[in-house]
Amino acid sequence: MIPVGALSDIPPGESARVQGEVAIAVFNVDGELFAIDDTCTHQDASLSDGWLEGCAVECPLHAACFDLRTGRPSGPPAKKPVRTHRVTVDDGIVYVLESSDVDAVAGAVVEEVS
Repeated sequence: MIPVGALSDIPPGESARVQGEVAIAVFNVDGELFAIDDTCTHQDASLSDGWLEGCAVECPLHAACFDLRTGRPSGPPAKKPVRTHRVTVDDGIVYVLESSDVDAVAGAVVEEVS
């Protein structure tokens, strides 16, 4: 598990970036946490610097949009999805469980652990 930080450090509408095998972006969408690879598959741009709209993030470079639940792009210029990752919250601390393949883990899965 990769520690992200306190849940309170990622308010709704915001994101955080952590380093796993690759950079990972964690988004808070109205209290639901999603994690995807941070780099746009169209060109090297940080998706954590993009704009959230519902459960999608728009790349700040060429406006490619990715669904945070599936990692799939909604259309050009991106054609390839980004990986999604499982997010867990344990005692107020957010963790990412890095997946190995695109579509291996649904990004919308958040587990509360006591």
